[in-house]
Amino acid sequence: MKITVRRSAIGFVCIMMTCVANAQHAPNDDKQEETIRSLISQMTLQEKVSLLHANSKFYVSGIKRLGIPEWALSDGPHGVRAEINRDNWAYAGWTNDSATCFPPGTALAATWNPKLAYERGIVLGEEARFRKKDILLGPGINIIRSPLCGRNFEYMSEDPLLISKMSVAYIRALQSKDVAASVKHWLANNQEEHRDSIDVYMSERALREIYLPGFKASVTEGGAYTVMAAYNKFRGDWCSENEYLDRKILRKELGFKGVLMTDWSAAHSTEKAALAGLDLEMGTDKKDYQEWYFANPLIDAVEAGKVPVSVVDEKVANVLRVMMRTKMLDERSREKGKMNTPEHQRAAYNDAAEAAVLLQNKGDLLPLNFNKIRSIAIIGDNATRKHCGGGLSSEIKTLYEITPLEAIRKKFGATVKINFAQGYDKQSTFKEGSNAGQASSDKVDWKLIDEAVEVAKESEVVIIFGGLNHDFDTESSDKKNMDLPYGQDVLISEVAKANPNTVVVIIAGSPVKLSGIVHRVPAILWSWFGGMEAGNAVADVLSGKVDPSGKMPFTLPVSLEQSPAHALGNFPGRNLKVNYEEDILVGYRWFDTKKITPQFPFGYGLSYTSFEFGALSTDKAVYGKDEVVHVKITVKNTGPRYGAEVAQLYVSDPVATVLRPAKELKAFEKVFLQPGETKTVTLHVKVADLAFYDESKKDWNVEMGDFILQLGNSSGNISRTLKIVVK
Repeated sequence: MKITVRRSAIGFVCIMMTCVANAQHAPNDDKQEETIRSLISQMTLQEKVSLLHANSKFYVSGIKRLGIPEWALSDGPHGVRAEINRDNWAYAGWTNDSATCFPPGTALAATWNPKLAYERGIVLGEEARFRKKDILLGPGINIIRSPLCGRNFEYMSEDPLLISKMSVAYIRALQSKDVAASVKHWLANNQEEHRDSIDVYMSERALREIYLPGFKASVTEGGAYTVMAAYNKFRGDWCSENEYLDRKILRKELGFKGVLMTDWSAAHSTEKAALAGLDLEMGTDKKDYQEWYFANPLIDAVEAGKVPVSVVDEKVANVLRVMMRTKMLDERSREKGKMNTPEHQRAAYNDAAEAAVLLQNKGDLLPLNFNKIRSIAIIGDNATRKHCGGGLSSEIKTLYEITPLEAIRKKFGATVKINFAQGYDKQSTFKEGSNAGQASSDKVDWKLIDEAVEVAKESEVVIIFGGLNHDFDTESSDKKNMDLPYGQDVLISEVAKANPNTVVVIIAGSPVKLSGIVHRVPAILWSWFGGMEAGNAVADVLSGKVDPSGKMPFTLPVSLEQSPAHALGNFPGRNLKVNYEEDILVGYRWFDTKKITPQFPFGYGLSYTSFEFGALSTDKAVYGKDEVVHVKITVKNTGPRYGAEVAQLYVSDPVATVLRPAKELKAFEKVFLQPGETKTVTLHVKVADLAFYDESKKDWNVEMGDFILQLGNSSGNISRTLKIVVK
């Protein structure tokens, strides 16, 4: 395709817009690639390099004479972040950048509902476009390896399949709105302590079976346009310049043709990073943007013959490809976006309501019948604390945030006497990059406890809102332990003595130790950081307007020492190296294989109604290695309320030449049912997905023999099994 260059920039833009529009509607990418090659041929080396590094905190230069606009990026795993100044980290003070705030990653995964992930992606895409953003930095999909990782609240799950299903739906929806996703953090960013210097070592099998699948699905199924390289090293090389990760796996094996960018200040070289496959440098801590690794030093490297021009052209092509796929060169046909619509707020509510996990409900204390309750005590700092503005890069300047106390007062205050007591104070202080503030957070404040006890005595029912805040669940530092801070164990114990009708609501994004309270209170509800609609959602679950249908996306240990990385003494590593000695036995794979009973297993969650699984059947008994197992089950709501159950299909390989986990999640579906209703569900499992990674063959291996299908509603509660044979 011939393109005529005109002196008029406007005329050239019009020509390019027509070309791009045609390319985007072509049956293949040939025209698009031709357009990309033509544009690159018209660029100077300096112009090419200007597209490969930032010109401010969240922007990348365009090339005006060629009609290539500036690239705008934004943080946003669960909401579009408020506007940052171009050249420093202070907020710009805009009055129109308040956004919809969703619950973070672990809460989304707790819904076990990819439809909600898709719905979230649509909202984030619409709001990003309204804010004129081109790339949204999310989702975060690293494996939850340790209960202590500060970013667990962003990272969804310990299980690669659950992560994959959620991330694929999220990415497809987001990118349908002409906004590029940036899947992060590539790869093995499983701790914040020494995150910018730790060197991660793991077996090839652990890489392939546990840590890579979420990224693979995001790229090959979700079609992610960009990937963000992590801060840490992997087997000796920084992730941003790791040829094995970036060239061999991401580019060649996964066929990724989008943009690989650094995390902010995660670049360490020019030549090595350029040759390894890095495309875009962001956030480097140098005031002069022309001094960055992918700025003048890259030009010098090309002119010195150390980096071929073809490598630079490859990177520019990747940038242009993403721009074209998001219609940046064809603004007339691009999504315009929406902001803070009622539909957006309803989506945030749906996430929070479906994420809530009922962990314990002795004596059916929940749901609470507010029509019969005359007085209720609301206790705890988290009853009134707002959380959307915490967590550093995931913090959201939200349009509003409903707290639990606010929602309960609004919904029930006219007929129920609501008695509030602080119960505990936030004693910690947060400093970026340090968890030192957590050290002084375990003081027992008897004055506040005594006040809470008195309030509990004069109330029929007590709800304690405890858990964590973003001094603990945050980017840049890990938790020191799993304990409930601020003397909460003592508070809960004393209040429960005064009033046995005590409900504990845990607001947190990562595992906390509950062994001190499970035997002291009848009911425990885990409601996460609930986003802008947190209070409304938890109030509706407590009152029974919404049936709790969330399932734990990670195993909740009795103690930290039960968790594999800590049982083996491999967190956070020694001498800036960490060895993933637990290998493939991460999360429930460890607990089930080692026969360790956790506090609450992976996939666990109760309901106000009850469900029953019918017989488990398959379309046949014997399968070849290229076939698909079609598993049919029935799910019946045997209780009195509308609700949802998650059918979880695990598979085990009882006789194998290598260690296999006791069971591995291979399929799931969330089923919504009216009382007495039965639905038939068909789950599909590729026989190829029953393989393990064979390090001796450097390939996947499905061994012949028996496999056991296990159906349950958690990894710890299997109710149906069936044997199949693979030939």
